[in-house]
Amino acid sequence: MSNARLNAIAAVTNYRATAPALDFSKTPARELFGANVFDDRVMKARLPKPVYEALRRTIDEREKLDVTVASAVADAMRAWAIEKGATHYAHVFYPLTGLTAEKHDSFLEPDGQGGALEEFSARHLIMGESDASNFPSGGIRATFEARGYTAWDVTSPAYILENPNGSILCIPTAFCSWTGEVLDKKTPLLRSLQALDTQARRVLRVFGEKEPGMVTATAGCEQEYFLVDRNFFFARPDLISAGRTLFGAKPPKGQEMEDQYFGAIPERVLAFMLEVERELYKLGVPVKTRHNEVAPGQYELAPVYETANVAADHQYLTMTVLQRVAQKYGMTCLLHEKPFAGINGSGKHLNWSLSTNHVNLLEPGDTPHRNMRFLAFCAAVIRAVDKHATLLRASVAHSGNDHRLGANEAPPAILSIYLGEQLTEVFEGIARGGTGKAARPGLLTIGVDVLPPLPKDAGDRNRTSPFAFTGNKFEFRAVGASQSVASPLVILNTIVADSLADMADELEAAKIRTPEDLAAAVQKSIRQIMKAHGRIIFNGDNYSAAWRAEAARRGLAHAPTTDVAFPATETPANDAVFERMQVLTRREFHSRNEIYLDKYVKEVMIEARLTFEIAKTLIFPAAVRYQKLLAETSLTLQSLGKGHCTTVLDEVCELEAELQGRIAALRKVIEKEPAGSAAVRARRCRRKIIPAMNAVRKVADALENIVSDEYWPLPTYQEMLFIK
Repeated sequence: MSNARLNAIAAVTNYRATAPALDFSKTPARELFGANVFDDRVMKARLPKPVYEALRRTIDEREKLDVTVASAVADAMRAWAIEKGATHYAHVFYPLTGLTAEKHDSFLEPDGQGGALEEFSARHLIMGESDASNFPSGGIRATFEARGYTAWDVTSPAYILENPNGSILCIPTAFCSWTGEVLDKKTPLLRSLQALDTQARRVLRVFGEKEPGMVTATAGCEQEYFLVDRNFFFARPDLISAGRTLFGAKPPKGQEMEDQYFGAIPERVLAFMLEVERELYKLGVPVKTRHNEVAPGQYELAPVYETANVAADHQYLTMTVLQRVAQKYGMTCLLHEKPFAGINGSGKHLNWSLSTNHVNLLEPGDTPHRNMRFLAFCAAVIRAVDKHATLLRASVAHSGNDHRLGANEAPPAILSIYLGEQLTEVFEGIARGGTGKAARPGLLTIGVDVLPPLPKDAGDRNRTSPFAFTGNKFEFRAVGASQSVASPLVILNTIVADSLADMADELEAAKIRTPEDLAAAVQKSIRQIMKAHGRIIFNGDNYSAAWRAEAARRGLAHAPTTDVAFPATETPANDAVFERMQVLTRREFHSRNEIYLDKYVKEVMIEARLTFEIAKTLIFPAAVRYQKLLAETSLTLQSLGKGHCTTVLDEVCELEAELQGRIAALRKVIEKEPAGSAAVRARRCRRKIIPAMNAVRKVADALENIVSDEYWPLPTYQEMLFIK
């Protein structure tokens, strides 16, 4: 076995925890929660009552922020942060890289007399300036045009990020260019929430609510991830630079025994999880669930619901904390959608709903068919997803997710909605001209005397559906593990807002005087929606070939890969929905497609160069050394008159020659500089680069199953997934 692999295995098996043990009995979780957040409790305690009330009106009712209020908040925030050990503050923003960005500024400023003051004014809180030239802009900004601004997002609380040598006050912000054009993920999300609130309130007024409270989208984001020992990680150049293994033969045992899912959590992993949760508690992230996932070495973390904007910010924090804490336990957290071929990849299921005044608008009543409001909002979602399926599909498109979507581990790239039998029956009944009656769910009898009957849900769960109704929310299952949830949220909020606007127009135009008039108008609207958009509803197996054929017959869009998904969105209808809801201008929308396609090209090209390098400098030399051993052994046997064994030698020689040819072919397509638009280059990557990479891998993986362990240079799947 190679020295790198031996050393890695020895380090893993001899691992001893160095992180200090946690003791939740000294500081219970309830006391930790929000300890490092400038949240409502802190504001209420530290701000003058008029200032606090004015700030709450800004947060809860979108009232314009008064500068005098900002000044008082800045003073209180500075004092609180310094008490927490903060020496610097940072406007944290979310550029189109998919990562966070931050610039740290010290509270200290010289007083001109040889000393220093700790200063943090309303000006520092409300606005910051950042170099915008080196962030993706899709042509909106030239490289020499550098000015960009960050603006305080009052609706997402500031927090303290701890470091062993100090702490930082982090302030979530929006980011735009000097021209005012959007360069981030937060600003469109805030705009989409505003549009959603406006249009949802219109519908609620039709239902008799004269002064409806603010309507907001809520989100709960499940996070799947892999853990590998850092010794294995650093012995794999592909994991270091691409986040996934570009080589690796199928191990003798994978996930076929189905013994990982919900199994006992390994001690080292559980210790890591406990510290992750402790850090997230302090940051106000409401972590609820942890468990083993399906694949070996794969796990899941899930929070409870929050407002969509805060949930998106917390998702960035969750990914950051997962990766930082993993290092303390000698592991690396892999967030790539498909780190290991042949076993399940990782997603980030986005559970989305609408609420107002603590009431879930997607929560059915005692019988769903009698709850007109629920049916109206649900129908608006159905229309939105069908009209703008291309946008929703593109919101989860990137190179990592291309390896996952459509396999028997994730929903396909064809958008459809699962409603369940009962709710489908309701909508189909209305579509046929009836009132939409459905049978009650009843009780589920288990057949064990000591167990009570359990309430039976209105429908089963469908894990193959990309967009499934699960009782009081929709679960968008196609989001990738490494992605920000901001992009899917922007799309969902915007298209549903637009659909609600259409519904409000229809209902406001109807002559509604009585509850019967309202019921008739709602049923008419739903009937029209079902006739035009009912094709998007599918309750069956989304993995089946029969569904792909049926989806094509229905005319549903199918964009299997990223290079297809983004160009498919550029339609007049999609341009119009963003402009009509004032979420993105046409220029901003198209620039984002350019950015994401360009990112796809860069990621594929990095992987291609890595594939070439690893195959040429690690795998090929290992095969040659083993070939030499076999050849020498064969000659020795012949000299002893014992014949010669050439079967394995012939196989190695054949594969080695084939590997050389495929490496050369890959080099040829890499060296040919791609030209044209981002869409053209992305298409070339999928058609030329990726097949050439896969061809090299196929031969290399075959060699892994033949070359002696003594010579193979890379940690294997068996080692990385099962040695903890």
